[in-house]
Amino acid sequence: MRAKVWAALLAVYVVWGSTYLMIRFVVETLPPFLSAGLRFLVSGVILLGWRCLAGDAVPTLRQWRSAAIVGTLLLLGGNGLVCWAEQTVPSGVAALIIGTVPMFLVIADALRPNGTRPSLRVLAGLVIGFLGIYLLVGPSAISNGMPLNGPGVAALLLASLLWAAGSIYSKNADLPETALMTTGAEMLCGGFALMTVSALSEEWGVFSFAQVSASSWLALAYLILFGSMIGFASYAWLLQNASIPLVATYAYVNPLVAVFLGNWFAQEPLTPRILSASAIIIGSVIFMNSSYRGKPAATQGAGK
Repeated sequence: MRAKVWAALLAVYVVWGSTYLMIRFVVETLPPFLSAGLRFLVSGVILLGWRCLAGDAVPTLRQWRSAAIVGTLLLLGGNGLVCWAEQTVPSGVAALIIGTVPMFLVIADALRPNGTRPSLRVLAGLVIGFLGIYLLVGPSAISNGMPLNGPGVAALLLASLLWAAGSIYSKNADLPETALMTTGAEMLCGGFALMTVSALSEEWGVFSFAQVSASSWLALAYLILFGSMIGFASYAWLLQNASIPLVATYAYVNPLVAVFLGNWFAQEPLTPRILSASAIIIGSVIFMNSSYRGKPAATQGAGK
């Protein structure tokens, strides 16, 4: 069992950490919302079909409504904006900014009715974390030769906020009993939302499938098979067979994996500023999570 736990944990570390680099390769020749929509539609159909054949109950209408809300917030608002931002922002930097989701979870939880007020330790962690973001993307970073696209950075911060909002909403929503059936329903609904935005933004009119590179198709296939299927299955299994604090470590490891993979395979910059910001942001999340005795803030949501 110990070997299985670490094998699943390693899969989550590497697979989810690599999705940011794969997204960068996908959006080189595929429109962002269209590619994300294709990914989650295919993944959702496969997951729903698998769980129905396994005997899971089909979601009720009320559960479909909840899945649509959560899927839209997480996959359109979260993943879709990440795909859009990675057209102009390095994948490693994108992963670091999305690594602040636990910070936004604390804020969203505090703002909701009857929410949990953060302790002084958590507030201190928030301040430290946002200082790390400022170090990463602030004006001094631009003046020192690391220009970042402003709208792209703003989209990533909004993606983090929307992911946090969807995660908080999902805590009390009426969703299917099994984690994988819930994930499949959310992926299907989120995929439809992404395709709708793709159509409204007229992505279909600005590209042709003949122009899509082989690397983009391979990266999209990787995201479907590994990112959405193996990653989510491993994560769901870990939640039932490993301690929550151990599972929560993915939130600290994924950004580092993404930063180094982006540097190795896409020649993205790996400067002392990026490394320092990484240490501050990830350290602040660890600092905040250490104040939770139950479920750490990093795992209060639907996963990646």
